[in-house]
Amino acid sequence: MSVSTVPPERTAGGTHAVVIGGSMAGLLTACVLSDHVERVTLVERDRLPDGAESRRGVPQGRHAHGLLARGERILSRLFPGLTPALHDAGATLVDMGADMRWHHFGGYKVQFPSGIVGPVCSRPLLEAEVRRRVLALPNVSALQGHETVGLVANEDRTRVTGVRVRGPAGGRGERRLAADLVVDATGRGSRAPAWLETLGYRAPAESEVKIGVGYTSRIYRRTPGDTIGAKMVFISPTPPSEKRIGVLFPIEGERWLLTLGGWLGDHPPADEAGFLAFARSLPAPDIGRIVARAEPLGDFAVHKLPSNLRRRYEQLDRVPEGYLVTGDAVCSFNPVYGQGMTVAALEAEALDACLRERSRGPHAPDLPRRFFRRAARVVDVPWTLAVGEDFRYPQVTGPKPPATDLMNWYIGHVHRATLRDPVVYRAFLEAMAMLRPPTILFHPRIIARALRAGVAHPSPPSRAWAPRRAA
Repeated sequence: MSVSTVPPERTAGGTHAVVIGGSMAGLLTACVLSDHVERVTLVERDRLPDGAESRRGVPQGRHAHGLLARGERILSRLFPGLTPALHDAGATLVDMGADMRWHHFGGYKVQFPSGIVGPVCSRPLLEAEVRRRVLALPNVSALQGHETVGLVANEDRTRVTGVRVRGPAGGRGERRLAADLVVDATGRGSRAPAWLETLGYRAPAESEVKIGVGYTSRIYRRTPGDTIGAKMVFISPTPPSEKRIGVLFPIEGERWLLTLGGWLGDHPPADEAGFLAFARSLPAPDIGRIVARAEPLGDFAVHKLPSNLRRRYEQLDRVPEGYLVTGDAVCSFNPVYGQGMTVAALEAEALDACLRERSRGPHAPDLPRRFFRRAARVVDVPWTLAVGEDFRYPQVTGPKPPATDLMNWYIGHVHRATLRDPVVYRAFLEAMAMLRPPTILFHPRIIARALRAGVAHPSPPSRAWAPRRAA
């Protein structure tokens, strides 16, 4: 799909769509809708920056973000030339097998050329490049500094026909925007459940897995020799005895973005001595050594996420036509797994598929129900993987997917095998990047190699990293 033109023959299905929320999920939704309606209005409470700047509406934007390979491929189809543009703006192209030094389950994963390559940069840079392309579309506009305060419906409340907005944010005056389709992409704090109840519908059931994750980030100057044989560093805990994680990302401007985090209330402090002590306490020494001598370029940023949260819109027996919910407003994951932006991209693809199924576009019968079912299928796998990993900690509470303990026992063998076996590690990376389904890890060849490695090396010791050849 190209965003450079809006084919006239595909705009007859509707006249106007409103997307609430100008972050990644909203931007990708607006891009997809631009091929199906005459006009798209993006309503955003913030004033959108011209460049790669953090903003209040994306509180997690100052922390490390991963765009998985599947998400990068979707964005590259939507926005041809995006990855080269990010590289030109300072993003680092990283081969996830060769360039990432990852310590997990007591050792460093074997490094080898995987061919799974993508840009690593700050979230504000990625969002700015996407936003610039979306707002350049001839039929997309942004209503900035306006807060959406409610929905507008027809007389019998069977269809949402627009939104009520107030602006500038916090102002008293309200006005209505009529729309053939409204999409809520306002994130985890979405008021969609309450708005549905106001219209006489049930709010969706929620699945919540409480994890008590908190993380603190800071930017440092990046200098040659900080890392040898790697472009980024990822230090993961081995549950349940360890809870602390560290991610060192190369971002534009020759800088490091360091995010430290922890589960179940074990959170890094936002002060010089405490932050350094937390970095040094990680299961491997790489990040602590670098941050001890690196020059800080900014203050600390803190963010906390109490739980994985999924809203089950697909289970509702009645929903109004003309209203969809997407992105973190449907499901917000533990951010350490880096799934959010890629899931948002997959949901945008799902919406595009739904709109192509009927010639009437946003007026097609039962669009919300069809979209929510597709979105649920998108979310099912990353949700199961994320909460399954979190349930390695006995203190985590919430609905536990079936066979989680058995799955974690086996995936533990996979993790140990990735310390030595590039064949298993490649399969793991492909599943993690959403390039292939997790069932790839249950291929007989992978099972045999994983179990053999787990028996031969049940608990490899933590050690200082040294370069080595892949087998």
